[in-house]
Amino acid sequence: MLRQARKISGWQENVYVKIPITNTCGYSAIPTIKELVADGVQLNITAILTRTQVRSVAEVLNPDLPAVVSVFAGRVADTGVDPMPLMKDSLQMLCGLPRAELLWASVREVLNIFQAAECGCDIVTVPHEILAKVLKMARMDHTELSLDTVRMFYRDAVEAGFQV
Repeated sequence: MLRQARKISGWQENVYVKIPITNTCGYSAIPTIKELVADGVQLNITAILTRTQVRSVAEVLNPDLPAVVSVFAGRVADTGVDPMPLMKDSLQMLCGLPRAELLWASVREVLNIFQAAECGCDIVTVPHEILAKVLKMARMDHTELSLDTVRMFYRDAVEAGFQV
C-alpha cells in the first residue's frame, strides 16, 4: 500500500489516496497512514465504522494536511444502529484538524442526505438511484404522496387483474 500510495500521490497535487482503515486480514492501517501523512500524502481514509477507528485516524493526521475521513454511516445503519451519534462524535474528534473533512459514506436512503447535512458532514457520497429519488421525492407534500401511493395500489390491482 505504501509504494502504491506514494506513486498515486505523485500524479497531481489534487489527488487524495484512498487507504482502507484495515487491510484484508484485519490489521490496522494506522502505521501506514501515519507514514504517508509524514510524507505529506493527502489521504481519504475509508471503510471506517467505529469511534475507535476515527479516534485512531485523528491521532495521526496532520492539521496542516488535507484529508478525508470516510465513515460508512449507511453500513452502520444496516446493522440497526443509528449512525447520527457516531457521525457527530466523529466531527468532534476531527475538530482540531481544520483540513480534515468528514465524509458520510454508504448512503442508503434520501434521509441520509439530510442527516449528513444536519450533523455537519463536509461531504456525502450519493449513489445515482438515491439522487434520482431525492430529485423526485425530497420535500414532497405528504398528502400528495399519500394520493400517489393509493393510485399506485390501484394500478397494481388493475394490472394484476384482481377483482372481488
